[in-house]
Amino acid sequence: MARVLQYLLLFLMSLALRIRVLGYWSLIYGYCALCTIVALLKLCWNIILRPTATFQWGVRETPPACLNDTSLGTHCYVRIKESGLRFHYVAAGERGKPLMLFLHGFPEFWFSWRYQLREFKSEFRVVAVDMRGYGESDLPLSSDSYSFDSLVTDVKDIVEYLGYNRCCLVGHDWGGTIAWLFAIHYPEMVTKLIVLNSPHPSVFTDYALRHPSQLLKSSHFFFYQLPRFPELMFSINDFKALKALFTSRSTGIGRKGRLLTAEDLEAYLYALSQPGALTGALNYYRNVFSSLPLSKNHVRSPVLLLWGERDAFFEQEMAEACRLYIRNHFRLNIISGASHWLQQDQPDIVNTLIWTFLKEGEGRKSHRN
Repeated sequence: MARVLQYLLLFLMSLALRIRVLGYWSLIYGYCALCTIVALLKLCWNIILRPTATFQWGVRETPPACLNDTSLGTHCYVRIKESGLRFHYVAAGERGKPLMLFLHGFPEFWFSWRYQLREFKSEFRVVAVDMRGYGESDLPLSSDSYSFDSLVTDVKDIVEYLGYNRCCLVGHDWGGTIAWLFAIHYPEMVTKLIVLNSPHPSVFTDYALRHPSQLLKSSHFFFYQLPRFPELMFSINDFKALKALFTSRSTGIGRKGRLLTAEDLEAYLYALSQPGALTGALNYYRNVFSSLPLSKNHVRSPVLLLWGERDAFFEQEMAEACRLYIRNHFRLNIISGASHWLQQDQPDIVNTLIWTFLKEGEGRKSHRN
């Protein structure tokens, strides 16, 4: 009798798990279908209003001068033997100084860290990478090439190629997600972790499933699962949707922030208008649901989390919840009036807070000694 009950219990547990998995994927594909319908309606409306301009866009052939600004650093390339991929990065500061590695978000590239490259090169070897699929780095076509494991391994390989076994790791948005994961899996390689407007992946998963308002703000995660159609929607009207991400009232840099210049915006259009560039950027999203939930969660490095109060994509409550997964010093700073694009929106405040965090660590070391 006991054995029968045991088998019955195992069967019910297995059934419950299957129902949860079915519900999880039903939610994803159902929401994806809803987002597709909304996008199709937008496309039809654009065609009605601008029948000739809707399907006109152009590849930017010449990089704007700001991308060759020597004050930002030197353009370099590395080919990783294991993956065979070539990565582009911009580096400044003396070789041999501690490494500060910057990981950008979507839809950005190394240029999003221009203010920090200038600021921290006096004390660090600063390196801003074009992550796989972005900028001048190689662009794998298959979405399977953008798994969490592959993206984390890229960071490890780049750090080691640069001649270091540890770094101060800084990430924003998707770069922040990869930075969290790298610190989880390679704690010995992260002296300090600095994340901007990117919740710990486990916090995001738990919170989004319990808060419909965050699920709504994350609707792009579902829409981007579609092949080719999101690329089309970003391209129509000469990349109008891409421009709006950085400049509109709802999602762009706030009125109190440091607005993108016309040349800055053109730098983004140059990078993302190249053939295949949008697909590489969107492929990060096309693997995310298969990578969650995480098997490991805890971060053992000191963490600074900077959060723009006006983030249009992530609710602020997730920032404080990140504390649950950190087994070291944790500092959270909410920046009033700042948008999702924090390091470009409020660079002076961001840089000051990073310096304070870095010097706090030095103070604790000297006190122990």
